[in-house]
This record gives sequence, structure tokens and C-alpha cells, in this order.
Amino acid sequence: MVDFEWRARIAAFDWLADLGAPASELTRETLTRGFDLDGRRIALLGPQGIWKPAGFQLPLSIATIPSGPYSDRWDAASNRLRYSYRGTNLNHRDNVGLRLASTHKTPLIYFFRTEPGHYLATFPVYVVGEDRGDLAFWVQVDELWSLTAPADAAVTPDAPLRRAYATRVVRQRLFQAEFRRRVVGAYRSRCALCQLRHRELLDAAHITTDSDPSGEPLVSNGMALCKLHHAAFDQFFFTVDPSYTVVVRPSILRETDGPMLVIGLQRIQGQKIFLPSDPGQQPNRERLEQRLAAFRAAT
Repeated sequence: MVDFEWRARIAAFDWLADLGAPASELTRETLTRGFDLDGRRIALLGPQGIWKPAGFQLPLSIATIPSGPYSDRWDAASNRLRYSYRGTNLNHRDNVGLRLASTHKTPLIYFFRTEPGHYLATFPVYVVGEDRGDLAFWVQVDELWSLTAPADAAVTPDAPLRRAYATRVVRQRLFQAEFRRRVVGAYRSRCALCQLRHRELLDAAHITTDSDPSGEPLVSNGMALCKLHHAAFDQFFFTVDPSYTVVVRPSILRETDGPMLVIGLQRIQGQKIFLPSDPGQQPNRERLEQRLAAFRAAT
């Protein structure tokens, strides 16, 4: 790999980190605009899933669009991402590029679209194998520090275990992002309690926690809540009963702590929550009953 391309790759990682990645969502406009290096513009995302900027020998990034034309998926057993070929031609230039990236152990960026125009970035990722019969590559995540490790971290004995762990963590994070996308969409981008409409301030709160074996990432196991109400819900400051009525903890109702407490928590006592229009996406009443029992035990 030529020196400029390697420097541009590392600079791209640093640029993404400065923008808050991997925790923060980034817009497609930002990623396609990219940044300047040595007077050259480096775009990080292109019109196709496998992206190689002009003048690069190898791809810089790959992207997944849930429910898109390609069946990218996570293999939990091996902690790898199955990333589809571009088309069905094994020798398409994009597929050849990823094959070469695997051969040269080249770090890439993985973009996951959370909603139209918004992405989460994961880096570095590596193409670690290929299944030509399934028309797919195998991809794993690594730790960013491995790029500057004194030894070649890609071939050290602990690299497979390290990558499997890093990939599992990212897989869970992206599952949460997909769950949030579906839940917030079902609630038409508003908080179920205060109906705040700023999507960037909305979360998907689990009714049955995701640490519970029955806490599936179903829309009916979630509610769109603003960050204040999400935190309060998780801490049992309030709950929602099976009739979709808010029940606030009695001690909270007795507190005196300024207008935020009054408006944000005390006044929601007894109100009905805003619901998705699709009955199948509304909170599951059995889960709410179980949550109510846990709420009473905790308070």
C-alpha cells in the first residue's frame, strides 16, 4: 500500500473519532464530503456499499443498509459479519478489492445505516475470509490500538480472540441501533410520554430488559422515550401499566425539586402514553404487567 493511502486511512479513523464515532451517528452528507489531506479530498462513503476513493488501490469502507438489496448478516457462533459480494461476479472490481484487502490485512471502515441518511461507523474492520459459494466475505472488528501496536497485532496469538470479542460488542451495539430505529419509527419519532420530536434525543427503552432471556428486540418490547424519561424508566421512577397509564413512584410525587421534576415526572402521573398506530407494535400488555410487578417490588 502506498504511503499516502495508508496515511489517508489512518487520518480517516482519526477524523471519525473526532466526530464522535463510533458512539455518534454521522450523516451521509458529512461522510460523502469527507476531509482534506495533502490538498486531496477523501470521501469516506460512496454510492455503492464497497467504496474506494479515487486514486486508492484498495477499498476504504464497506456499508450495510438494513432491508437493502444485500443480505449482510451477523454469525453469532463465529462472531463474524457475513458481507455480501457486489453482485454475483466473483471478479467484479469491488469484490477483487476486498479480496486484496484481505490478502494485505488492510483495515477498513464499516458503516451501518441506522436510518436514511444516518450511519454508525466501526473501525478498524478486516476481511478475514471468503465464502465464494455463498458470494460473501467474512469481516471482523479489531481494536483501534492494534494499528499502532509495537508488534504486528494482526498476527499475534491473541488476535482471533480479541477480534471475536470486539466483533461481539459491535454486533450488540448495532442490534441496539436497529432496535432503536424500528421503535422510534413506530412512535413516529416522538417520546411516548412528552412527545418530544427531536429524534437525536430519543431512545428505545426495553420493557423486558435485553439482559433477560425473554427480552427480544421486538417493537412491542419497547417504547420510544426521550433520554430523561428513558433514564427515569430504567431506574423505576415510573412505569406504564397494561392499560397504558403512567404510574409514578410515590416518593417522586412527594419530592420538591424544581420545575423539571414537576413537569418531567410528577405531571405524567395518570396520563396515557402516546402509542404506535399499528396495534402489533404497541407495548405488550403481559410485559407491562411483569414490569409493573417489578416496579412495585422496587418501590
